[in-house]
Amino acid sequence: MDPASLIAAALSLAAAYSLVALGFVLVLSMTGAVNFAQGDLVVAGGFMAVAVLAIIPDGPWMMPLVVLPLTLLVMAVGGVAFGALAYLPLARRSAPTIFLASIAVAMMIQNGLLGLFGPAPRSTPPLLSGGPVDLPGFSLDRQTLAVLVVAGGLLLAAGLILTRTRFGLRLRAVAEDSDMAAAMGVPVAVVRLATFALAAALAGAAGLMLAHQFFLTPADGAGFMLKAYIAATLGGWGRLSGAIMGACVIALLETAGAALLGFVAAEALLYGLVIVLLVVRPGGLLGEKSGERP
Repeated sequence: MDPASLIAAALSLAAAYSLVALGFVLVLSMTGAVNFAQGDLVVAGGFMAVAVLAIIPDGPWMMPLVVLPLTLLVMAVGGVAFGALAYLPLARRSAPTIFLASIAVAMMIQNGLLGLFGPAPRSTPPLLSGGPVDLPGFSLDRQTLAVLVVAGGLLLAAGLILTRTRFGLRLRAVAEDSDMAAAMGVPVAVVRLATFALAAALAGAAGLMLAHQFFLTPADGAGFMLKAYIAATLGGWGRLSGAIMGACVIALLETAGAALLGFVAAEALLYGLVIVLLVVRPGGLLGEKSGERP
């Protein structure tokens, strides 16, 4: 693989992983507990796209104009259901209790997908099909370009929502002190459900993109969940920008390591780096935002 193709592949994977990591840290900041189901939401997004394509015939612009919006919408609704049924009734309970509830949801998603689609790996078409796009000095295939544009747009939109809107202000207030936010008139339950919706939609979009790059099975959620956890650890626990940075590091190590050393060695290199980082800089690259890890 030439250097330009390697960089393009790493950026494409980093964009998808960043969506997963951002959703993971959003729920972590809101609940104070690890959402073990985040990886299974990624897989659910990929299979959602597979289901839509089984009903609607594929076409040149079907993926970006129909399948992607439908996946985002359905996953957001699923995120609200997740939050309403598995989090809100336990909101006052301890972080381990919420963590166990998320494991139960993950198992429900995994077994539901297994029952509906079976254990065989599934894939989706590229977001954009066709030949490479010629840019100054190099060419970029249309799928990579589409992933960068869509994922970059979603990350930008999420960033604007979190920093430039009243919802973002309320989300930060609830994450800091939910009791004080409620006393100030913030609808805490609504904000929490909206956070679950946003996290699930981001996971679904990532799943649609990753389902083209990797063949997905219903059991793949734990791997993506682990990547999100590592991204949060690398970047700095509880930091949104740190999670995106951590996702980029993971994607770069995976892509470069697989090209130079093979996939298995790349995985070993990644986990080895995590151990080294935990030893020399336990707070992550940007430092921890909170002092206690769930």
